[in-house]
Amino acid sequence: MSTDNPGIDPLDGLRAPQDPACDVFLTGTVFLDIVFTGLDSAPVRGTESWARGMGSSPGGVANMATALARLGLHTSLAAAFGDDHYGEYCWDALEQGEGIDLSMSHTVRGWHSPVTVSMAYEGERTMVSHGHEAPRPAARANRTFPHCPPRARAAVASLAPGRSEPWVATAARHGARIFADVGWDETGRWDLDALPDLEHCQAFLPNAEEAMRYTRTDCPRAAAHALAERVPLAVVTLGAEGAYAVDAATAVTAEVPAIEVEALDPTGAGDVFVAGFVTGTLADWPLADRLAFAGLTAALSVQEFGGSLSAPGWAEIAAWWQRVRTCDGQDPAALQRYAFLEDLLPAAARPWPLRRAVPTIGFRRPA
Repeated sequence: MSTDNPGIDPLDGLRAPQDPACDVFLTGTVFLDIVFTGLDSAPVRGTESWARGMGSSPGGVANMATALARLGLHTSLAAAFGDDHYGEYCWDALEQGEGIDLSMSHTVRGWHSPVTVSMAYEGERTMVSHGHEAPRPAARANRTFPHCPPRARAAVASLAPGRSEPWVATAARHGARIFADVGWDETGRWDLDALPDLEHCQAFLPNAEEAMRYTRTDCPRAAAHALAERVPLAVVTLGAEGAYAVDAATAVTAEVPAIEVEALDPTGAGDVFVAGFVTGTLADWPLADRLAFAGLTAALSVQEFGGSLSAPGWAEIAAWWQRVRTCDGQDPAALQRYAFLEDLLPAAARPWPLRRAVPTIGFRRPA
């Protein structure tokens, strides 16, 4: 397990013998991320740029799987892995390093791992990816991949226009609470009816631009209210402004501003936000606390490079909370917003800032 998780179970006191062993199920593509940081500007055509930092780590769906596992949730991932060195590294990093259940995953012989090169500069990122769609696994190798997911408290889906994933309906039918995000609509239609799996979702978490385009509104808060007519819980991320949420069942709304940080690498921050929100929801926290926690975990993640390995665990959250309470000039109202952490966190064993695992493929041990 990650050394940044001191054994905290956010669902302690809520578990029962009949509950599923899996807290969160997710499926998708695992990339090997190669991240360059410390670039002063975007690369210029015809020139060579030197980065001051570089690392590698599992990426793609591994970003969210790692973020969930580091927050103490029992996480199951169904994914294809190449039988090359990159695939072996990603499998080992996720299963042995993070304690993620890969029993639903499989290795594909002769298929090379997808790769993404990410360049971070000026608080933004530019990515170049390469990969081929993984062939479907043989029936006898894994009969359940991924149409029959394990019983789980929750599942995270990525919606796409015109595409329905059978496993989403299956998971919802078996009692999983479905959380979904969405990508840019390349068709330009921005039609919610073109997202067939939305009907199975408890929570939908688009960013502000996506939300406004899908609802034909010019305000992200109005978009959230429009989305709440389609899903029980609508959460719209507002970038540097934070996030806004509407609970359709209770008519409760919440808005929490973002934490100002110096961003080193935003890769995976959206995945970390979703993981934090899922954690708070399964733990049955108030809506505003869930938004605050999700924003905090995302803010902590962008201060490290590497998508999956930048995800914070409880030790780092505890160190941050200890640090901000001892800094002069803090806004009392802002500190009160995070006071709910007091009963959740352990005494920080190490001072802020903490350095997490270096996101790179390790050197070979001497023979």
